[in-house]
Amino acid sequence: MNKFHPLSPVLKGFRLLVLAVIAISWRGLEQLQLEGWLATVAGLLVVLLAYSFIAWRFSGYEIVGRELRIHEGVLSRRVRTVPLERLQAIEVIQPFQARVFGLAELKLDVAGAEKSEAPLSFVPLERARELRAQLLMLSGGAQEVLDEHEEELFRVKNNDVVVSQFLTPPVMFTPLAVLYVIGQVVFNQDFGFFAIASMLSALFATLVAPVLRMLNFWHFRLARTADGKLRIRHGQLTARSQTVPVHRVQALTVTWPLLWRMKGWLRISLAVAGQGAGTPEGGGQKAETDRLLPVATLDTARAIVPHVLPSVDLAALPMTPVPRSARWLAPLRVRVLAAGLTERVFAAVDGFATRTLTLVPYERIQSVRITQGPWQRRLGLASVHADVAGGTPVTASHRSLPEAYQWIDELARRSDEARASRG
Repeated sequence: MNKFHPLSPVLKGFRLLVLAVIAISWRGLEQLQLEGWLATVAGLLVVLLAYSFIAWRFSGYEIVGRELRIHEGVLSRRVRTVPLERLQAIEVIQPFQARVFGLAELKLDVAGAEKSEAPLSFVPLERARELRAQLLMLSGGAQEVLDEHEEELFRVKNNDVVVSQFLTPPVMFTPLAVLYVIGQVVFNQDFGFFAIASMLSALFATLVAPVLRMLNFWHFRLARTADGKLRIRHGQLTARSQTVPVHRVQALTVTWPLLWRMKGWLRISLAVAGQGAGTPEGGGQKAETDRLLPVATLDTARAIVPHVLPSVDLAALPMTPVPRSARWLAPLRVRVLAAGLTERVFAAVDGFATRTLTLVPYERIQSVRITQGPWQRRLGLASVHADVAGGTPVTASHRSLPEAYQWIDELARRSDEARASRG
């Protein structure tokens, strides 16, 4: 059995300590006083490091045939088995505290799993890259090519990443929250130190998400390997490197946030079987790991999307609007709602303030269905849903009933033909 790096328990203990300190909060400092608070934190640090070290003694991994076995547990020993033929993608991640020591962890995206499998953490960075290549080769994919054989498709400007996060409601309304805190300090004499600290902490927590996204998408680079896989790298504090086989992409979602539309920006997300929308960070936040483009223009998106969905042009999709009667059910969205069956994908547009376009290749459709609520029945409307693995259903809302039945028959036929043509 292969052991993880000896520093693993220290680095894992650091993560848990941060969570524990956040849980104690300012209220705990007020009740315990500074000496008691520091003693509590020190005691927690000792306990967490001791537990992490014991867990490390009984943890490890091994590759047996076409299986990856992960050994873990302290009081209850268990072995997790990951069938490599179900492996979708492997992400190499370097959290800040591991990056200092040249260490990394691997997260495995497995078909049928709701989230990434337990990470292999921590191992030296070079060993992590070798292990990723070995696992991908055993999973049935070709071994990864060297970096010098990659073709860079797009590099996001860091300035665009920063501006895009400033154009979010939490950041734009922050000045109002600051003015409220200042007003409480000036005009409310009963407003004590810990009340101010608690409000500032809440304000900081509101800003954590956009700041983490900013750091997560720093130096975002999208490349294509010689064998057609996508190579996605990004991250400032936590460096990430992800390889995604194009044929395992289940769907694409193009999103136009309201405040981004003045800049002509959008973002594109990937749905890959076994990969969730985000992975928890040390602070309890989720870092988006499903981005194909975190911020880009329509022209850039039109150039990138064909590398994932050949012959698909975002600006030339044959979309049809919903009937006028749909205005009674979606008065604000009726001018936005549209859907269509293209040669390659099923596409649907929805949303009002934030608009989304979802594209699913026919070969990735698992099932099709119609839903009809009571008000839809009165208006002769229905919604068409295309279910895919690893993502939410693609929904064409409020279509005329004859069109809805025609579409599900056509979607089922095209889905069967697409899968048959791929063997």
